[in-house]
This record gives sequence, structure tokens and C-alpha cells, in this order.
Amino acid sequence: MNKKLFSLFVLIALVLALLPGAVVAAPVTAGGEVYTIQADDWLSKLAEKNYGDPTAFRAIVYYNNLKAKDDTKLTKIDNPELVELGQTIYLPTAAEAQEFMAGKVDFATAAGMQPVKIVLWTKEGLADGSLQFVQGLANAYTAVHPNVTFDVVNKDVEVLREDFLTAGLAGNMPDLLWTVNDHAGPFTDAQLIQPVDDLFDLTQYVDSALAAVKLQGKTWGVPIANGNHLMLLYNKKLVPTPPTDTNELLTMGKALTTGAQYGLVYNQTEPFWMVPWLGGFKGQVFAADGVTPTLNTPEMVATLKFLYDIKYTTPIIPAESDYNGADTLFKEGKAAMIINGDWSLGGYKDAGLDFGVARIPKVSATGEWPHPYTSGVYFMLPASLDAAKMDVVKDFIGFVTNSKNQAFMIARLRRLPALKAALKEPVLTSDPLLSGSADQMVVGVPMPTVSQMRCNWDAMKPEMQAVLAKSKSPEDAAAAMQPAAEACIAKLK
Repeated sequence: MNKKLFSLFVLIALVLALLPGAVVAAPVTAGGEVYTIQADDWLSKLAEKNYGDPTAFRAIVYYNNLKAKDDTKLTKIDNPELVELGQTIYLPTAAEAQEFMAGKVDFATAAGMQPVKIVLWTKEGLADGSLQFVQGLANAYTAVHPNVTFDVVNKDVEVLREDFLTAGLAGNMPDLLWTVNDHAGPFTDAQLIQPVDDLFDLTQYVDSALAAVKLQGKTWGVPIANGNHLMLLYNKKLVPTPPTDTNELLTMGKALTTGAQYGLVYNQTEPFWMVPWLGGFKGQVFAADGVTPTLNTPEMVATLKFLYDIKYTTPIIPAESDYNGADTLFKEGKAAMIINGDWSLGGYKDAGLDFGVARIPKVSATGEWPHPYTSGVYFMLPASLDAAKMDVVKDFIGFVTNSKNQAFMIARLRRLPALKAALKEPVLTSDPLLSGSADQMVVGVPMPTVSQMRCNWDAMKPEMQAVLAKSKSPEDAAAAMQPAAEACIAKLK
């Protein structure tokens, strides 16, 4: 593992355990010296060596940065995990460290900094460690900016949406949201969040992540993570090299479909698995306005015909398979390939499968890659954000989404980053499963968040199933989808 990244793991784990007013143990050595960073140094290690308390790294950051303002030989610490070999820093005296850790430092007076408190609402929870991750980043930021503190509040996704809408009416909104792209629609409709186009350099983020929060020609969130997309997973014992296009998929799948074994499996019951192929045939479910269904099209007909063909004309899939059925066949080694989501990687690893990840094969007839839907996690800024807090909020967002912290998220949460540069981080590129997932993600498209999309799903599902049951032709199914979606949308108005 990269030494700097390991250092960040140690740092975040330590700051998670910090309690206000903690007092250091008896000092081991006197500090108060200029020190040059050596190989394998990190701040918590230096704090434990010099003060007997690894969490006293915060005192090193604070006093070093105070002195660095007047001493150009010292290196200002902008991020506790970014100390590098050869940097010169100040190690405070034991008395200074103890004073700091005892909470006796008046930051506003000593450093000319005004105290700032940021209330952050997040949808992250305890079960998968994601809430601890958010709190850890907040604590790490406070270590560098001791005048800034955070009140991190966890709310379930739907509760966060409802509470934020209510808070907007009451004029009591938080300072920052860490939430899902689905919330951009209702929050912009209520005029409760502000666009971020003029606040950040958005070119550094993955295009599909940005597109998921674009409404009315503006961008309404800064992406943190991206993904939740479908991709091709293949059993390496059966498929040494995955197919790159549908011609190869059919040839390979036909050879691998024998007896109780299938070349390919996927969830045949849900249109979420059909939509990537629709993109590969250059189709979309909405017109350019993003709300008018476009389901009765030649592209939809071609998509339905392709799914019919791989089931009947050149059979490479089972007669029936829902999500659990496809998943079980792949885990049992009875399916050479499966189309499934990034959420399934852990389960297949736990099952002991030797498998790889690749893009869903390119559609040979069009030369287009299929475009699975993606969704993500975002920072959103309340419209009422206090101007005095804006600089801190912007800086914190930059801190969380810098390349190193994105790498930490990859390792800690197994999520794909939204920062383009982080896609090149060793923690991702050295993991063939994550790098394969990332490669698929970049040709994904954001899942529409408008309410009309539910009508499209409901219109597509029965007609797709009818084609796969041989009870309707692709042409008749596509023709039936359109009025069903339109009738549903009319009821929304």
C-alpha cells in the first residue's frame, strides 16, 4: 500500500477517536525543535514519540502553521496526510502540545482566526462505515484549521430530503449537504440550493457525475462518488479474455452454452438491465427536454430484437432468470458471464470466484458502447448559506474531493471517485476489479431523476417481458410503451 495513503488511514482512524478536552499523557521528550521529515514519518507517529500521544499531531499542525507564517524555512501543513520526505516542520514543546490538547488555546486570539461551525447533514450511515468516514474527514480538516468545527448529522436519504424541504420553509437550513443526486430535482424546484458552476473548477470531475446534477443549464452539486452501474463480470476459468463487442459475445456465448451452463446471465425481469443496450443502439428514454418519453423508436425496437435474439435466435442465456437466479448461476460457476452492478463485487469475492470486470460489449451494429445508468453522492450548498462561511465550505469540499482523500474513500468504502485524477490513483489502478468498474463508469450516463422516469420504467417493464416471453414482437412492444408512459405522465400534472 502507498505509504502516504497508509498514513492517512492511521490519521483518520485516530481522529475518529478524539474527544473534546482530551489531555495528553505525561510528555516523553521535550519538543520545541525544527525537524526534517524522514522516511516512514507521519504526524501521529511523531506525536506519540515526542508527547506520548499520537492524537497530539493536531498540536504539531497548529503550532507549525503558526510559525510557518513568519519562518519561510518551515513547510506549512495544508493536509496532515501530505507530509513528505525532506519537509521541514516545527515540533512544539511538550508544554505547548499539552496546552493545545487540553483545549486551552484561544484560536481567535492566538492565530487571528474567527471560530466557524459548519452544520453538515449527510445521508451516510454507520452500518458500512461511511458515517465514520465523513466524521473522520471533518476531524482531519479541523486538525489543519482548528478554528473550524463540524456538527455532522446523519439522516436517512428520504428523511434528509423531507427535513431539508421543511427546514427551507422554516429558514433553519444546515450549512452543507452530503447527499444523493436524486435530491437535486426537488431541492431546485423549491429553490433551496444554489448552483456551483461559478464556485468550483468543475472540469476536474467525471462528466457523467456532473451530468447527474445538471438541471436548467446549471450544475447543482459537487460530486464526491460516482457509480452504482452495471458492467460485465466474467469467470476467468471459462473466459480468459472478455468479449469486446456483441459479435464476439455471441460467438463466445454460443460456445459456452452447453447443458446446464450458459454463456451469459442477467436479470431479465427489470428494464434497468435493458437500458444500457438501448444506449448502445444509440437510443434514449427521453427527448432533449428530459421529460418527454421516446420509447417507440427504431433504437428501442433494435434493442428488444437483440434481447430476443440472444434468448431465442442464438441462445446464450437461460429461458428464465431474475436477479437472484442469475446471481446464483454465476456464483455456482454455471454462467460464464453476468451483467451485474458494482454493488455485487464483494459478494462474488466472498464466494471465492476468480472473476474479472469489463465493459458491457460494444454493439457491433452501431460501434457504440452500451451506456449503463450511473448515480452518485454530492455536496449541495443551501441557497441560504452564510456568506461568512462560504470560503470554509468551499475549502472543505476541495479537501474532501482532493485526489488523496478520494483514494482513501476508494480503499475504505470501495466506491469509485468522481475526481478524474483519482481514477489514476494506485489504490484503484492496482485493483483490477475496481479499475474495470471505473472503466465502465466513464461511459455510463446519469440516471434521470425526474418523476417522469418512474412512468418510463412502468411502461417499459411489461412490454420488455412480453418480448422475452414471445408474446409480442419488438415493434408492437415499443409501440405500446409510448402511450403507456404518456398516460402515466399525464396523471402527474
